[in-house]
Amino acid sequence: MPDTIGKYRIIKEVGEGSTGTVFLSHDPYYGRDVAIKLYANATSEEDDDARTARKMFFTEAQMVGRLQHPNILPIFDAGIEKGRYYVVMEHVHNAWTLATYCRPGNLLRQEDVTRIVFKCARALHYAHSRGVIHRDIKPSNIILTQDNDVRVIDFGIALCADSEISRIEGIAGSPSYMSPEQVKAEEITPAADLYALGVVMYELVTGARPFKARSLDRLLHKIVFATPRPIHALREDVSEQFEDAVMKALRKEPTERYASGLEFAAELTRVHQSLQQQVSVIDERERFDLLRGLPFFHDFSHSEIWEVLRASDWSEYRPGQEIVKEGELDDRFYVIVGGRVCVEVGGREVGRLAPGECFGETSYVPEAKRTATIRASDAVTLMRVSATLLETSSASCQLRFNKVFLRSLIRRLQGSARAART
Repeated sequence: MPDTIGKYRIIKEVGEGSTGTVFLSHDPYYGRDVAIKLYANATSEEDDDARTARKMFFTEAQMVGRLQHPNILPIFDAGIEKGRYYVVMEHVHNAWTLATYCRPGNLLRQEDVTRIVFKCARALHYAHSRGVIHRDIKPSNIILTQDNDVRVIDFGIALCADSEISRIEGIAGSPSYMSPEQVKAEEITPAADLYALGVVMYELVTGARPFKARSLDRLLHKIVFATPRPIHALREDVSEQFEDAVMKALRKEPTERYASGLEFAAELTRVHQSLQQQVSVIDERERFDLLRGLPFFHDFSHSEIWEVLRASDWSEYRPGQEIVKEGELDDRFYVIVGGRVCVEVGGREVGRLAPGECFGETSYVPEAKRTATIRASDAVTLMRVSATLLETSSASCQLRFNKVFLRSLIRRLQGSARAART
């Protein structure tokens, strides 16, 4: 084990794979621990494995500062020193991969699987929008942090739209998670990543992969031609909507899958809502009537209110219970249906909100963190609206929300100005 790599002090080895070794290291400049992947056998000029390793290194090196998303493990640095090829990444303490939850005796709830895959779909949509296709989505390339957040990792065989360096010859990826078009060595599009994410979702909920075989040739043949076993045959409690979402991602033709990671994420939001609504006691019509009576929705048409209902779920909170936390990322905003909440900044109460008022408008700003903690003052009923789903609603509905948010912001700024004067 080397003492240093570049400017980084090596602390200990934390893992070893086919492409190289990962070390826990320390960055003296920023005063933080980092993870360094040192590529193995990358120096030979003649060896095919060495050439592939170098291509993988240069591919990951291109990701330095390129993919800045809360659910993608950031790459801070890359370099070559004394023939050693290395990349420097965020070190996530006490993290583990999704492979932990792919065993029949250790499966997650449908709600948890939906939440995890939702974040992965959003992360992939972000990467795709920047011309990057991962090509190796699988449980071991998705990690969970100790606070149950998600990171997509290992872009070593990614395709970058503006680079030829990433073109690795032959079939690239992990066979069980390859899309039919990858197996057939056809053009790879973002749809291949969404197929692989569907495989991950299938495995997380059943403990089995869609296809298995005794030989690689037979496995690849099944991926191209066979139909996966129905999920409900492996796990009876899986909802129909959940299964439909997975099976759409696993369709053979790329054009029949989700058009984007955003569309996949929107469908997963609907699945999550349907799972929650299975235990809901409030009739949809009753909810409609409640919303129509709130000042927030006075300018909304009946059809727009129904759109909002389809993009939302309802939750109840006990007095003193924390609803959102300052500094966290969240793609939902909230409308108070009943009860009151208090607003805290830095542990100090700065205001209260009543029925018909909203909070969490920062969900409209990509990757924006919560600016305050919101806590229930008494028993509170909230409507939580997914910004992801709202993006798929009608233009008139989105415009209506924008106007209401703007009015709300102006009122709060005016209130803050008055408070400052007094």
